[in-house]
Amino acid sequence: MTATTSAETWAARARAVALPSRAFIDGQYRDALSGETFDDVSPRDGSLLAGVAAGDAADIDAAVSAARQAFDDGRWRDLAPRARKQVLLRFAALVREHADELALLETLDVGKPIGESLRADVAGAAGTLQWYAEAIDKTYDEIAPTGPGALALVTREPLGVVGAVVPWNYALLIASWKIAPALAMGNSVVLKPAEQSPLSALLLARLGSEAGLPDGVLNVVPGMGKTAGAALGRHNDVDKIAFTGSAPVSRLFLGYAAESNGKTVSIEAGGKSPQVVLADVSDVDAAASAVAWGIFYNAGQTCNAGSRLLVDESVKDALLDAVVKVADHFHAGDPLDPATTMGAIVDDTQLDRVLGYIDLARREGADVTLGGGRALEETGGYYVEPTVLDGVHNDMRVAQEEIFGPVLSTITFSGEEEGVRLANDTRYGLAASVWTRDVKTAHRVARQLRAGTVWVNTFDASDVMTPFGGFKDTGAGRDKSLHALDTYSALKTTWFDLS
Repeated sequence: MTATTSAETWAARARAVALPSRAFIDGQYRDALSGETFDDVSPRDGSLLAGVAAGDAADIDAAVSAARQAFDDGRWRDLAPRARKQVLLRFAALVREHADELALLETLDVGKPIGESLRADVAGAAGTLQWYAEAIDKTYDEIAPTGPGALALVTREPLGVVGAVVPWNYALLIASWKIAPALAMGNSVVLKPAEQSPLSALLLARLGSEAGLPDGVLNVVPGMGKTAGAALGRHNDVDKIAFTGSAPVSRLFLGYAAESNGKTVSIEAGGKSPQVVLADVSDVDAAASAVAWGIFYNAGQTCNAGSRLLVDESVKDALLDAVVKVADHFHAGDPLDPATTMGAIVDDTQLDRVLGYIDLARREGADVTLGGGRALEETGGYYVEPTVLDGVHNDMRVAQEEIFGPVLSTITFSGEEEGVRLANDTRYGLAASVWTRDVKTAHRVARQLRAGTVWVNTFDASDVMTPFGGFKDTGAGRDKSLHALDTYSALKTTWFDLS
């Protein structure tokens, strides 16, 4: 099927799709050792999708033990690079073959429009697996310059067992950002998906096995963060944690590492990304379109969402009017309808959080220019109107705290210097954009913005070949690009005496 298939056809397929609900450990699906399950509820309509195995410390231990055995006996890491490459290429091909099924699981689990699940999430996951597969046999080690009586080899070695902890907003895609480079370097993986979005990861594990990953190399344990997540973070046989999620939880994982074996931790922990529109912006309509798409795509549930609009006072009125017009394109609707442009908020807890921040904005003195309320309540689903706030000051909580919803905070400044200062006045540093007609200004401002990615006269351009991550409380380490391979490997120096 395609993104233009009718809503009725997608709905019928959704009723028939198999929902994987058991942990995948050592090459097979298993119930949680406790026998416990948790409810996986669809934000589309509040319906129960499945009772999913509630993995806890015992299940994590079983998965880590399987991953450790698989690593230690060399069944994966000792394969020739070209052999690992072929397995990952088959893995990518199977993801494409099961695109409809994976897209449905993402849409049912997290409420994003089916077209976005197909075009962005599934296609992106397959592309990531393929890209890292192709990188495996094109990555070289080094020989250090020594005298004629010695040889010093510098080689990349896999770390061992990688614990990957991923969020719900792009469950499949971000899982691929962790899994693909980790496997490419020869590691074994234990993946802990968010409890709101376990389904696509559980299918992904089976596809990896079918592609030829040896048993124990890729394991998936669904469960709660306080039990399964904490157990993975504290496990002494896990060599690395790769985490994407909130800043408070990222600090927990840093603590878990310190409490246990001092494992390495890479973190991407959100953002409060500014779009800085300077007085000399050349195309107000283009900027307005990027601003609206940057905050309303995926209902604002994106780590690098452009949630702060910083605009020079001289162009503010024209720009904000244009943003409101573009926002009319985004209507909350049934995620299984290809015509839907904005889906649901992931669960009732997050719904209350988003609506609570909108109420807080009103109390803090901001004006609600557009939206501001719940949508489609009669469906039983969790939807919020596209919301534009005006009159926001950068010290307000709505300007400083990550809302993770379709809420844009508009902040006015006077001149480039103030705009840069406000852009950097945040605990986060994931992404930013600058809009100006002058290339010298763009270069100067981009260098001053403390963000892992800066866009000039655009927003959210992305490719697996470029690194993704940030500064400050956003964390350390990078997903994507060849640089990610460094985070899943360690350098070893081997000396030979040739005298």
